[in-house]
Amino acid sequence: MIAIDTNVLLRYLLDDDTEQPPKAKKIIMGTDRVLVTDIVIIETVWTLKGKKYKLDKEQILNTIYKLFEEPNIVFEDGQTIWRALGDYAAAQPVKVGKKLKGADFPDALIVNKALYISKQTSQPLKSVFTFDKAAQEIPGTEQP
Repeated sequence: MIAIDTNVLLRYLLDDDTEQPPKAKKIIMGTDRVLVTDIVIIETVWTLKGKKYKLDKEQILNTIYKLFEEPNIVFEDGQTIWRALGDYAAAQPVKVGKKLKGADFPDALIVNKALYISKQTSQPLKSVFTFDKAAQEIPGTEQP
């Protein structure tokens, strides 16, 4: 198994450079299993959603879903990523000030990682506290 950082995953997904995407594709489509850590997923989502690429929620979801179809990709915690995608997809926007804001994928992953760790350690999770009103739309969260 090998692991890749966010830049390699982004070049693979975006094909936005002449030199790096072919190298990224060679790594990901090679013979080794490719570990994608939770941090790499979060950084990838932030980048894709950011000022340069401006992908919307549906595009983000489709991008991550497609990664699950890649035969060589292994996620650090694929089941938790999958559950977080479900919560992210289901979260409805809420009014924050004068704007509508939806929960971010990182919010959903935080909640689902907490649930996973709770289960692994046999310690019941009472709640995930957040001041983020949009994140409070994810089951298992509450305002402090």
